[in-house]
Amino acid sequence: MASEDKGPRPLGELERLVMEQLWAAPAALTVREVHERLSQTRELAYTTVMTVLDRLAKKKLTERERDGKAWRYRAAAPREELAADLMRDALDRAGDRREALVRFVGQVSDEEAALLRDALSRLDNQG
Repeated sequence: MASEDKGPRPLGELERLVMEQLWAAPAALTVREVHERLSQTRELAYTTVMTVLDRLAKKKLTERERDGKAWRYRAAAPREELAADLMRDALDRAGDRREALVRFVGQVSDEEAALLRDALSRLDNQG
């Protein structure tokens, strides 16, 4: 039985590392540029980085444009938007949304709780 793809899935470790490079870059990067940056801390094959970037493009997490024979990649959205999408998707899959939210809020730090209260207050004031 195939699972229905309802939304974004959490990034794997290598996908996250590649996305971190794209988010940190002021402009779109080629596969070679991403590979060079990641190779400073990890031993990775160029083709592995190329495959990950292609997979991220197919998942619509990156946008790419031709630059001669190469592709240039950039993140399709800020990391905060991806995080929000993942949280919303997790709630959609949770079954009991209220219970999932209660458990989540029970695990946040005092600082994170204050941020949540502030965000909810701002939303209340907009309406």
